[in-house]
Amino acid sequence: MNLKSIRRPALSNQSGKTALASRLPIGLATVLALIAGMVFSLSLAPYYLWPVAIFSVMVLYALLVNEDSPVRAFWLGQLYGFGTWVVGASWLYHSIHEYGSIPSWIAAIMIVVMAMVMGLFQAFFAWAFVRFVGRQPLAFASLWVFQEWLKTWLLSGFPWLFVGYAFTEQSWLTGFAPVLGVFGVSFMAVLFSASLVELFRQNLRFFVLSALVLMLNAALSWVDWTWQKPNDRLSVSLVQGNIPQDLKWLTQYRERTLEIYADLSSNEWGRDVIIWPEAAIPMFHDEAAPFINRIANQALAKESAWVTGLMYRDFEQYDASKDSYPPIYNSAAAIDRHGISLYKKQHLVPFGEYIPFSGLFNILPNLANMQSMRSISAGDANQTPLMVKGRNVGAAICYEVAYPDTTRHNAKDAEVLLTISNDAWFGTTAGPWQHLQMVQMRSLETGRYFIRATNTGITAIINHKGKIQNIVPQFERTVLQGEVPMMMGVTPFVRFGNYPILGLSALLFLCSLMARQNQSASSAAQKYYTANGVRD
Repeated sequence: MNLKSIRRPALSNQSGKTALASRLPIGLATVLALIAGMVFSLSLAPYYLWPVAIFSVMVLYALLVNEDSPVRAFWLGQLYGFGTWVVGASWLYHSIHEYGSIPSWIAAIMIVVMAMVMGLFQAFFAWAFVRFVGRQPLAFASLWVFQEWLKTWLLSGFPWLFVGYAFTEQSWLTGFAPVLGVFGVSFMAVLFSASLVELFRQNLRFFVLSALVLMLNAALSWVDWTWQKPNDRLSVSLVQGNIPQDLKWLTQYRERTLEIYADLSSNEWGRDVIIWPEAAIPMFHDEAAPFINRIANQALAKESAWVTGLMYRDFEQYDASKDSYPPIYNSAAAIDRHGISLYKKQHLVPFGEYIPFSGLFNILPNLANMQSMRSISAGDANQTPLMVKGRNVGAAICYEVAYPDTTRHNAKDAEVLLTISNDAWFGTTAGPWQHLQMVQMRSLETGRYFIRATNTGITAIINHKGKIQNIVPQFERTVLQGEVPMMMGVTPFVRFGNYPILGLSALLFLCSLMARQNQSASSAAQKYYTANGVRD
């Protein structure tokens, strides 16, 4: 056989060109990656410049799609992630420095270290994209979903700054939220961004796919997955006490705090439910028993329900022979004529509500005293909803509303959702607004109204489409009144959770992985034919 008579297979790549475009100089590429990450948070609340999210993702995709070095891709991803977190989560500095009594320079270092650690999610994402899969938008969006999902559970999770949140107010993508959750919205937004880059690279097929996705979203937006329960509404009063964080836990200010909430509520009894925010009662429930009984009697006399945040000390689980103190829970209690129901916070804030890996501190003498700090206990994952005037109310306390799957689970048997919070820790920063935006996404995902009562703001009522229905300004001592309908039905996201979007992403990842392997095999064949003088 004449080997020269054999034609070698024609090669193609993901862009439809014969070779990847030349990559940018490393200096320029690193600067672009860092800037793209730093501007991302402008797409989120309180700025709402959603096109910035599209631009930010486009820059990273454009840098990686032409990259041939996984190591270099890793550092580009690290810089992008670092920029995203050092700016997007800079509000943590306020609580660390102002209320943690940490010197400003140490607090700044802590933010930098946090951003470097969180940047590793984007770093490994970028490395995997260049190392393993075909460089095209579907693979890019699939891997992006996985790195966001990992942030909800790895090392206890920090589920913040997801791309999908940038589109909470934009109906052209939120039709996917009740079906695929925030990760589905992220997937579609990232796919669209990467497809725009492919459009500039004269590769139209992915842009056509994105257009079809937008058409599907338009169709989904018309679907009402849930509906209002006929003639069933609750009149609610959300009490915003505006207690300064530096005074909130002072022993000498406790009585003043209690009287502020009691005075604000005095004209509200008679409405269906009056709601106080997280830890509105700044002491253990047993210490505040006389006050709690007094307020409960006022509520019951007017046939109102009362919901409040409090620190619950569970003596039923306390064994003095084994435990040094009873377990403590950050809780929400609902009291009405039917009795008392309690919800215990499931997701705790590391170093704020508990000390992770506390047993390791005894090997470091300077930190051994941290082992004796009293950590809050986590509530059970299978708690029943709060009962408020015969209605099932799914609860979330502060930070845990950022966890999509937790809220989904709590919404399964609930007719309305409630979250109580104390965002006074973050002052006038963007943190409380980003937090509120997550609640809006949870409403979209679950098809439920969300009642949000906070200490200093942002207190609001959000409808089942994620729109803010009622709101009061931050840092005002006030009461927000509104009416909330009970909802029936469940969304696909509540029924199936993240499995559909994770399954789709896994399938697309595997397909892209196989395509990359086939391409590598073809490339090896080409080198063989060239080395042996085989002509086209």
